[in-house]
Amino acid sequence: MRTLTTPAKINWFLQVLHRRADGFHEIRSLMQKIAIYDTLTFQRSDELLLQSDVPVKMEDNLVFKAADRLKKYSGFSRGASIKLEKNIPMGAGLGGGSSDAAAVLIGLNSFWELNLSIKELAGIGAEIGSDVPFFLYGALCDASGRGELISGRTVVGSCTILLVKPEYGISAAWAYGELAKKRRDTGVGIVEADIVPADHSVSKLTKKYTKDNNIEHFISSVENAQPVAMPGIVLNDLEPVVVSSFPEIAEIKEKMIQNGAVMSLMSGSGSTVFGVFDEWKAASKAADQFRECWTSVVRTITD
Repeated sequence: MRTLTTPAKINWFLQVLHRRADGFHEIRSLMQKIAIYDTLTFQRSDELLLQSDVPVKMEDNLVFKAADRLKKYSGFSRGASIKLEKNIPMGAGLGGGSSDAAAVLIGLNSFWELNLSIKELAGIGAEIGSDVPFFLYGALCDASGRGELISGRTVVGSCTILLVKPEYGISAAWAYGELAKKRRDTGVGIVEADIVPADHSVSKLTKKYTKDNNIEHFISSVENAQPVAMPGIVLNDLEPVVVSSFPEIAEIKEKMIQNGAVMSLMSGSGSTVFGVFDEWKAASKAADQFRECWTSVVRTITD
């Protein structure tokens, strides 16, 4: 028997760029693992079995999909009995399902003695979900492409985070679809600063260079566990379209700031909002203001 814990994540920012030919959007994000975990237990079995209290058919669960893909990729003849114990809420924008899938790839690679490389596992993971490859790498990473292109960052300190999730979850497919619809309806595509114009005009290039510098400055502040609120950088492009249907998200953000958060943002496609606090005690006190929601005070992971 073997047991693994699987962390959640937050998106420190999320830029959604153009829509690709495959239907996905190009993104740029900074993602960090946080210390709230699901648990996976593996036991020997002749076939693939999944035990979980998640209200999803076994064949549709990302844990089973990851195990099945790995078995087919490797040609392994036997199976495994996998028990999933959920602690990370679903539909929360915290990557719980993707983290579970990544842990299955890591766990079964060892359990089945396949000796596949992380690069091979990441390729399999990318077929399951865009966030899966991130969970195979370091604690703090740049994510680009549709989320599967990962570049590690150095992190030297940990932050205190308050997570607040209302009683409902939000589908990532719905959130991205709503953003695409809004952009079609308004004629607004990706952010102007992310486009280098054909004439390479100095003003546009300077604007993009300044924004890129500001992004690097913000990333550096996260690496040093001293994140600062930077308007225009600390943003989530999915947040406005989610807020238009779920205004409570904006209310939670505002309440976070009023109760001492240094910065606050919706993570991923929501519905979780996170706030950064200077001290654990302050975050715990702020959590008392959200009794109608699921809350958790956690630390960011550094390795």
